Amino acid sequence: MNVVLAVKQYVSKMIEDSGPGMKVLLMDKETTSVVSMVYTQSEILQKEVYLFERIDSANRESMKHLKAICFLRPTKENVEYLIKELRRPKYSVYFLYFSNVISKSDVKCLAEADEQEVVAEVQEFYGDYIAVNPHVFSLNIVGCYQGRNWDPVQLSRATQGLTALLLSLKKCPMIRYLLSSEMAKRLAEGVKQVITKEYELFDFRRTEVPPLLLILDRSDDAITPLLNQWTYQAMVHELLGINNNRIDLSRVPGISKDLKEVVLSAENDEFYANNMYLNFGEIGTNIKNLMEDFQRKKPKEQQKLESIADMKAFVENYPQFKKMSGTVSKHVTVVGELSRLVSERHLMEVSEVEQELACQNDHSSALQNVKRLLQNQRLSELDATRLVMLYALHYERHSNNALQSLLSDLRNRGVSEKYRKLVSSVVEFGGKRVRGSDLFSPNDAVAITKQFFKGLKGVENVYTQHQPFLLDTLDQLIKGKLKDNMYPYVGPSTLRDRPQDIIVFIVGGATYEEAQTVYNLNRMTPGVRIVLGGTTIHNTKSFLEEVQAAGFHSRPSETYQGATRSSVRR
Repeated sequence: MNVVLAVKQYVSKMIEDSGPGMKVLLMDKETTSVVSMVYTQSEILQKEVYLFERIDSANRESMKHLKAICFLRPTKENVEYLIKELRRPKYSVYFLYFSNVISKSDVKCLAEADEQEVVAEVQEFYGDYIAVNPHVFSLNIVGCYQGRNWDPVQLSRATQGLTALLLSLKKCPMIRYLLSSEMAKRLAEGVKQVITKEYELFDFRRTEVPPLLLILDRSDDAITPLLNQWTYQAMVHELLGINNNRIDLSRVPGISKDLKEVVLSAENDEFYANNMYLNFGEIGTNIKNLMEDFQRKKPKEQQKLESIADMKAFVENYPQFKKMSGTVSKHVTVVGELSRLVSERHLMEVSEVEQELACQNDHSSALQNVKRLLQNQRLSELDATRLVMLYALHYERHSNNALQSLLSDLRNRGVSEKYRKLVSSVVEFGGKRVRGSDLFSPNDAVAITKQFFKGLKGVENVYTQHQPFLLDTLDQLIKGKLKDNMYPYVGPSTLRDRPQDIIVFIVGGATYEEAQTVYNLNRMTPGVRIVLGGTTIHNTKSFLEEVQAAGFHSRPSETYQGATRSSVRR
């Protein structure tokens, strides 16, 4: 179950099926992102694709010597663009590939428009999602909530993306969902409907144990996307932002022109592939080793070129040398900027208190530490607010809840009203009233004992104590202990054996911390393969945008009188 490979194979097959000769790749905004995540431009150029165009760009030239490979989402707009294109074709022949199921009526309209008979092929290749890592995918949707319900447009997009993923991995799964989430239920039912309607497409060879699709909701764990991160990939996303593998460094002081935007892709960058899940301390050491290795190789290349053999060796090694030089300067710049932000924003102190809020249960110590940090004027507005949010989520029902006092501390230090209002919005989004599970106080003996021993032993790394709630959910699922009454099946059948192929999808977005959790589970659980997806991959900023767009507002009478209210599951 490798999503990068699945999309890569689709793109390769499109290009191969069009035969030899010069080609143009005609895409839309979304399929451009899909392709760029798995192939570099230079890799595609080697396959005789010399031009990349958007179907919606108005002033494309006519080039009758090129074949057109069209890879498009089967949307109404794209079908209309294609009809126009086929009536006045700009290229010699067209190979049409749709990233999802296209209706028979749309195919009929295209056939009618193809009066000049330039279409050689029409196929469905289900690359309708963003392959982020081999075990992680995203639909790049921010803003799927309307209160507690789906934005209808995004529900349709999520259903399409998830069914395409299943088709590309050749899986016809049993489906379970988080009962406390109406949105998870609706998506689960939507996917089931498509599988039933398109049963011929889903007629894959039966495996002994059927695959399982588990649909969760971000509101069940609002803690994970609020934490600062300390492993490379997650940290880069949290502090700099990763957008389709691209990182915008244009705001870095004194940045050189060619480093204003860099690409971090494990497919084409060995250093990144080997370091993306290591913590920040280890990255520093590895960067130093990379630099030293580079320095050792550098003088040889710049020795006097006295003979033809010297010159030949230099020319042969130069591309490797140039590539290595690019890798070194890129990672040194990224790690340098992370380092600058960590010290400028006092992130080590902030993160220690965040971890205490997420993992410990000592109210007076937590309150004292949050109050102490809020006095530090060097803290950014975001970091000050996120500490209060974590406090509000954890101690929402505590008898000595001091949230009002922390909110006035925020106001006194000049935190904008937008951020202050978001504190109650986050509690409304992911507070105790909403959660199907208990994030903070483990209620079974095993979990309590685990926590007790963890406390006795101390933690290897104070900054990475937190484990996403997803770990517990998947652990229960793999052991066959995930409760049917909290995570029901869609339809009558249930899974008797331990699942082997698991696809987890988080409505409202996954995080890179959860991606790392899944990576570790895959490594340490023989016979189990897990793929994680979400409507998007969040960092704190995008998560708060999601909450704000959902339109959650505080309900003071309920949210802060928690100590006296009984716990009600919705």
